[in-house]
Amino acid sequence: MMLVRNVVVLMLLVTVVAPIILYTDRIGTFKSASSRNEFIEEVTSFTFSGDAGRLNVLPQESSATLKEPIGLVYMDNTTKEGVEHKSARVLSATTDDSQAQKENPIRQVTDGNNQGVQSGISEKSTVAAENEVGRKGKIPKDEDGKAKVSKRSSSKNVAQNVEVKAEDQSSKTPVIAGKQETAKSGEGQNEQMAMPDARVRQLKDQLIRAKVYLSLPATKNNPHFTRELRQRIKEVQRVLGAAAKDSDLPRNSYERLKAMEQSLAKGKQIQDDCSAIVRKLRAMLHSTEEQLRVHKKQTLFLTQLTAKTLPKGLHCLPLRLTSEYYTLNSTQQHFPNQEKLEDPRLFHYALFSDNVLAAAVVVNSTITHAKEPSKHVFHIVTDRLNYAAMRMWFLVNPPGKATIQVQNIEEFTWLNSSYSPVLKQLGSQSMIDYYFRTHRANSDSNLKYRNPKYLSILNHLRFYLPEIFPKLDKVLFLDDDIVVQKDLTGLWSLDLKGKVNGAVETCGESFHRFDRYLNFSNPLISKNFDPRACGWAYGMNVFDLKEWKKQNITEVYHNWQKLNHDRQLWKLGTLPPGLITFWNRTHPLDRLWHVLGLGYNPNVNQRDIERAAVIHYNGNLKPWLEIGMPKYRNYWVKYVDYDHVYLRECNINP
Repeated sequence: MMLVRNVVVLMLLVTVVAPIILYTDRIGTFKSASSRNEFIEEVTSFTFSGDAGRLNVLPQESSATLKEPIGLVYMDNTTKEGVEHKSARVLSATTDDSQAQKENPIRQVTDGNNQGVQSGISEKSTVAAENEVGRKGKIPKDEDGKAKVSKRSSSKNVAQNVEVKAEDQSSKTPVIAGKQETAKSGEGQNEQMAMPDARVRQLKDQLIRAKVYLSLPATKNNPHFTRELRQRIKEVQRVLGAAAKDSDLPRNSYERLKAMEQSLAKGKQIQDDCSAIVRKLRAMLHSTEEQLRVHKKQTLFLTQLTAKTLPKGLHCLPLRLTSEYYTLNSTQQHFPNQEKLEDPRLFHYALFSDNVLAAAVVVNSTITHAKEPSKHVFHIVTDRLNYAAMRMWFLVNPPGKATIQVQNIEEFTWLNSSYSPVLKQLGSQSMIDYYFRTHRANSDSNLKYRNPKYLSILNHLRFYLPEIFPKLDKVLFLDDDIVVQKDLTGLWSLDLKGKVNGAVETCGESFHRFDRYLNFSNPLISKNFDPRACGWAYGMNVFDLKEWKKQNITEVYHNWQKLNHDRQLWKLGTLPPGLITFWNRTHPLDRLWHVLGLGYNPNVNQRDIERAAVIHYNGNLKPWLEIGMPKYRNYWVKYVDYDHVYLRECNINP
């Protein structure tokens, strides 16, 4: 009976006395918090440098007189006697204490109502820890030999907030903790002062740091922290996904970033060997650089391979056109207005191509912008395989009132190996081995030149214009990877001032000068040419054929080709011999006549493209290939009729 009575009395004591104790403890805490708020109000009204008034830290600081603090450390410690409030410590970048005292105003550092309280670290131990870290790069330990890690931390924790800001080098914003802001409002303020897409970069940086910590022995010996860090990595990876900019991130990205930062802070305190982290980072950097080198080499090879490959649709089209051409009778296979082909008063274009669709775009875009289409004459030269297809296309799709001519290079009987040294070289076994040997990808420097298109004499016809057009005075040469956007008739009235070639110079960038294309270690080159001379572009060139014949340009070309039989003066291609042949014979045209780079440069000035008379897709990223850059593709696509029956049958789509 006495036992039951004692139990009842004990329960009464617990139910009555315990609430009273808890209630009085909360009153004490509330009063303490109130006194802290009163202290903050007094601090903000201090007089500084003789000026009285409330301090507003951000507007008063000036970059001309104040140095940005390295960071803020605020500790709010709870001891057995109650809540003890410590003042903020400001770590200034200056070493002059007196100067720092004059320049640094009092910073308002408070904590929010929901801020976590760090326990177990006094102000003196904090200072000692900072000094110890600065000298040895290690985390101080307590008497038990355990690393000092705060047990409770929230997204409002000031120390963690400072660490995030200090490590984000792209955002140099001063940190003011203690504002009663939601995570969302703080996030918006940081984004205004940070560089674009800073959060994506910070999340990626966190992943790298987390992987480094996972590989270190101190982390492996702490299974609880290892599980936490792996979980954070998965969360960040899910949030990051394939995001390339901050706007691609989900709404919870900020919470995941803060959670990961807190975990990384624990990892930083656990590690006691900074040299191990440095070694690991160096190993990762070396491995990444090696992987990047390998991937670049593979990308270069695959891009070159794709550029050489004919898409299925473009292979189907000439076959379909050829079969249709041979169903026509002889009277249907001829073009009208053939009497205009040798009239020097008209505007003549030379186009050498084996790509039916590309040639069609050049002709269509030129005629679309021509003021007098009837005065324009197009001379197209192609190879034997594409001759019937090219003729059939322009018979079915005549260029309005303009005149068209399609010739087969096989019909140029004068063009043979006894007359042309380059034709003799292209047919040699050594040249074929150079292009088609299996280990051709071993040399990156030569890979771009090892394109079988250079084996085609079509590329070298540009050096035989007077022989192809003996009765013409001027010819405008066009590549098949260009698009015309304006009327070009003004080019025929240009005064080339005795020069043979009118072209746009390309020395705006250093790699477009002579030393990029020619071997100046050879005395023949170094003695005759300037390595810093400005290069120029093929693709849209005005050639004065009268001056050409007068200065015997074709013979100059032949002489240099004979000297380069072993490829010691330049690698193969048409631009290097062009630079040599037309050295001091080229008249520079206005840059807006011809804008280049749409086949390799993603940063061509948009305004220049819009104003250009001719845009050139020079490079491997041709607009008719899938690897072509979408941002430039529309300039080419709009001159292709994808509803045409032949294109539909060959599944050629935009």
